[in-house]
Amino acid sequence: MTSSEAKISALVVAHNEEKRLSGCLETLRFADEIVVVLDKCTDGSRDIAAGFTDRLIEGAWELEGERRNTGIEACAGGWVLEIDADEKVPEALAREIRELATTSDADRHDIPVDNHVGGRLIRFGWGASFGRGAHTALFRKGCKVWGNERVHPKLSFGGTKGARLQNAIHHDVDENISGLIRKLDSYSTANARDLRESGDVGSFRHNVRRIFSRFYKCYVARRGYKEGAWGFLIALLAGLYPILSYLKARLEDQ
Repeated sequence: MTSSEAKISALVVAHNEEKRLSGCLETLRFADEIVVVLDKCTDGSRDIAAGFTDRLIEGAWELEGERRNTGIEACAGGWVLEIDADEKVPEALAREIRELATTSDADRHDIPVDNHVGGRLIRFGWGASFGRGAHTALFRKGCKVWGNERVHPKLSFGGTKGARLQNAIHHDVDENISGLIRKLDSYSTANARDLRESGDVGSFRHNVRRIFSRFYKCYVARRGYKEGAWGFLIALLAGLYPILSYLKARLEDQ
């Protein structure tokens, strides 16, 4: 493996993330380069990012996948580590990534995620529009392409999948319950736009059933019950996401 193939580009895509961006970027100093995509930023995000890197890409993108693919294309490293502004890379994970970049024969790896709300670690029950248990955050350039949806775009992968890493990304999902509800509102609005543009918003009956199936998946199958009331809340919000998206797509014009 050549030195360029082992080089790691840490990629962060941000929109008005001045409160969290510095904490994220500080944990990425181990990478060979940091690339920050600034999407329609009107706060201090640019000045903060400039304190860590000169690899800044500024623009305005309508779709989530477009801005992420733009960032991936701008990365010079053979490996891309894709991190959100509300995530941090602990030192143990950074060491594991550095070692893997020089030894792995695979093209992509899942990294587990520890999800926190208001500083509280919540391990079980995540899914749908909120926290995730693991995702393909480390990959060779060209092996991951984002789709065109506005919220949670579909992913296309190439190459071979390697072992899941042992250490986890630290993810601050939100500060409190109100923040989770605002996120549900924002995500369901964006998804409603995708549904309208697809020409198929689904049926009322189907989306009502999904309230219960998604709640069961998060609360029972993914053991959200172990988190007590927090697990119930997360499963409830996950269950409401599809029906809210459907109702917005059917009842609102935009």
